[in-house]
Amino acid sequence: MGKNTKGKCRFCNKEFSRVSIIRHLSSCKARKNELESNHGKKTGYYELFITDKYLKDYWLVIEIDETLKLKDLDQFIRDIWVECCGHLSSFTINGQSYDVSPSEDYFWGPPPKNMNIQLKKILNVGQKFEYMYDFGSATELVLSVKGYREGYSQKDKLIILARNNPPEIICNFCNNNFANYFDPEAEYFDRKPFICTECIENNQEKIDYDEIYLYPVCNSPRMGVCGYEGSTEYPD
Repeated sequence: MGKNTKGKCRFCNKEFSRVSIIRHLSSCKARKNELESNHGKKTGYYELFITDKYLKDYWLVIEIDETLKLKDLDQFIRDIWVECCGHLSSFTINGQSYDVSPSEDYFWGPPPKNMNIQLKKILNVGQKFEYMYDFGSATELVLSVKGYREGYSQKDKLIILARNNPPEIICNFCNNNFANYFDPEAEYFDRKPFICTECIENNQEKIDYDEIYLYPVCNSPRMGVCGYEGSTEYPD
């Protein structure tokens, strides 16, 4: 897969690459019109760019109220990209770990702090920090603070501004249809991991597949890891 997937702007519905989406959002007329129509109490918002540490096809741009806490950001990431079995998670910001359930028994480096801390107390524009979900079969993300603005408080304190389009992955067997399923065991043993529904139905006797290992292809860097089968709250 490539590393410059496109995604749609939430406001104007036009497509932009992961490289140009931030620049577009700062000048999008449709976004400006929507923001100008808001009224009421003012607050601050961070603009965050989130991507997988290794799989750059997957990215998100969100705007989040500065009064929300790290635990709220953790919950959003779980809901849209990673939650499968209730694993532990952690942010690392300026060398300090923030855990969902910090342990008092810590032998390496400074002890982790709790995620129950407001974003405005720890984030600054230009900052990069990391997130990890599941310390066994880890999904690792990199988050960048791309901007900050003050504006009228919105009903939704966290808004997805843009998200990568689902990568178009071709079936490894027919090389024609888009793949519907991913087999992590096949990938581990260096076999063909992606397969479409048609090939499963028409070539079952020729394909060494056990359906227990088939996971749906989904728009997440955690596809096929552990028990992850995609998000129910943020469908592709």
